[in-house]
Amino acid sequence: MKNAPRYKEAVEEIEEIVEEIESESVDVDVLAAKVKRASELIKYCKAKLKKTDNEVKKVLDEFEKEDDEDVI
Repeated sequence: MKNAPRYKEAVEEIEEIVEEIESESVDVDVLAAKVKRASELIKYCKAKLKKTDNEVKKVLDEFEKEDDEDVI
């Protein structure tokens, strides 16, 4: 995604798109583009969450290894 927004910004943009669609204020000619943009943002957010989850797990695993080494 070009110029990827920060996670919070992406979530806010998704929320705005959802509000527009739910309020039926989106013109039919623009609807497909809005849905496509929301899809891109959702994919970005999922990838960001997965990456963050993996990083946190890695750090926690390192702490566990250090704790195990301290016990021995």
